[in-house]
Amino acid sequence: MERAAPMNTSEKKEMEKMRNGELYCFADPEVDASARHAKKLCARLQTMTVYDEEYREVIEELIPGFPKTATICPPFVCDHGSGIQIGEQVFINHNCVMLDCGNIRIGRHTLIGPNCQFYTPQHPMDYLERRKPQETGLPITIGEDCWLGGSVVVCPGVTIGNRCIIAAGSVVTKDIPDDSLAAGCPAVVKKKLNTE
Repeated sequence: MERAAPMNTSEKKEMEKMRNGELYCFADPEVDASARHAKKLCARLQTMTVYDEEYREVIEELIPGFPKTATICPPFVCDHGSGIQIGEQVFINHNCVMLDCGNIRIGRHTLIGPNCQFYTPQHPMDYLERRKPQETGLPITIGEDCWLGGSVVVCPGVTIGNRCIIAAGSVVTKDIPDDSLAAGCPAVVKKKLNTE
């Protein structure tokens, strides 16, 4: 009688692949459950203000470790919440979208204008592969003491350095170094800041 092969317990779960920036299946039950949980909390936020009693409880459940000194003004939409890390004294204005299958980190004292969007999902380039329920999440990092004007879009895999200003309406497709003012579509560095 043949013995069954032992199970490979070291095989990565889809959530782990997602957080590691690897190709993962977004139809996986655990990934789906995470997304459903976030969508329900985001829906609750849509009818709240930052002054409502339940606001702090809901936002802290949605984004684990959300600082007491930080604020996100509803409405706010994200994919999971668990991929978002917000620093102290961060202020995020209304209508922010964070697609956080990849990690999104925002440094301390950063100000985010209304209607800003952070996209970490990267779909396969091959159209046949794109038909499958799979994608990669490329992380986004925003440094400390930044200011992103209204309607800024930050694309997958982008890092914006410390003390940067990104002009309203810009689409950031490449990394921006520390102490830069960037603008445009795609955003380019227009000026160095804090040079004295």
